[in-house]
Amino acid sequence: MLADDFCSFVDASPSPFHVCATAADRLVAAGFHELSETAAWPADGRYFVRRGGSLIAWTSIAEDPGAGFSVIGCHTDSPNLRVKPRHDIPGRGTGVLALEPYGGALVDTWLDRDLGISGRLVTYDGAEHLVAIHEPVARIPHLAIHLDRDNSKPDRQHHLNAIWSVNETEFLPWLAARASLSADAIAGFDLMTHPVAPAARFGADKELISAPRLDNQVTCFAALHALLAPAASGRCMVAMFDHEEVGSTSERGAQSEFLLTTIERVVLANGGSREDVHRAVAASLCVSGDMAHATHPNYPEKHEPLHQIRMGGGPVLKIHPNLRYATDPRGTATFAAACRDAGVSLQRYAHRADMPCGSTIGPISAARTGILTVDVGAPQLAMHSAHEMMAADDIDAYTAALTAFLAQTR
Repeated sequence: MLADDFCSFVDASPSPFHVCATAADRLVAAGFHELSETAAWPADGRYFVRRGGSLIAWTSIAEDPGAGFSVIGCHTDSPNLRVKPRHDIPGRGTGVLALEPYGGALVDTWLDRDLGISGRLVTYDGAEHLVAIHEPVARIPHLAIHLDRDNSKPDRQHHLNAIWSVNETEFLPWLAARASLSADAIAGFDLMTHPVAPAARFGADKELISAPRLDNQVTCFAALHALLAPAASGRCMVAMFDHEEVGSTSERGAQSEFLLTTIERVVLANGGSREDVHRAVAASLCVSGDMAHATHPNYPEKHEPLHQIRMGGGPVLKIHPNLRYATDPRGTATFAAACRDAGVSLQRYAHRADMPCGSTIGPISAARTGILTVDVGAPQLAMHSAHEMMAADDIDAYTAALTAFLAQTR
């Protein structure tokens, strides 16, 4: 069972930057070497490179410089509440921290919950300092029912600010001191809240998981396990992108050149030509992994009746005729074969035709690189909640399918 290891992974990774740090620690322990984008890259080996909250890791053992890559794509970010640049709200009689939603957060689930602070601080010398306070720092209180008989939805501008001190005081100096820095040295930051309640097993036989950031740290975790598995051979790659929840348009998101440039540099470092780069891209295949909607037992009418998805039922293939997912029959065949080889069941998801469908990095990355892509996931409920849920067995099945995919020969 990988569920307990995953719980440790997600608890250690409250921000995209911490996902990359946790992944980097595991990669280094397995014999991978970190490269700098500004240095010349070596030939075949086991390497990874970081760009902010994104990370790409790969193994390259190929006689043909134009050999294709088996790529698992995923994302490191999750919906949450982020600290505004000017965040100390005066005149409230207490310490109030100004927050705003990042991505499509279910904001109600962040109220009346103990929140920690995580992210990165950047000092004037350009150095990045990760910070993660895994203890109750802030809390957003609901308005009492006696003052809101209509039980109205919280306003995203006015009602999501957190109380963090009984006194009106500045937040950044307090945080800087916790990071052993001077507030005057901090030039910028990416700071966000996270629930401090740890991931947990629950259910009659502890067969379920309650955890923050299942979307999409489950795929990050499973992809990393697949890459480190002995079966991974040839050219295998895991691409973890930041900013999926807000459209992927950044220097390190799926719409950037990060993946394509990395593939090109690996090919060229191994003596390949520009022609070999194009051959490698054409021969590659990407499994874009993101979480999938399990059929909600309280809202069955919200789901396509012919495509019921069950927690504990195995990996999910995601298909959409209007290309909200990149899956086509060729990618379907490849991932279905991987599930068959792994001995796990494959579920197939289709969205109701009368409801708008979400998307993921698959169509974006496919259009950006030209790599054949298939969108898959693991089933969960309460997607984008502060705490989500899934079946523990699905982590094992999902990891097994991704491992079998990387074991295939391109």
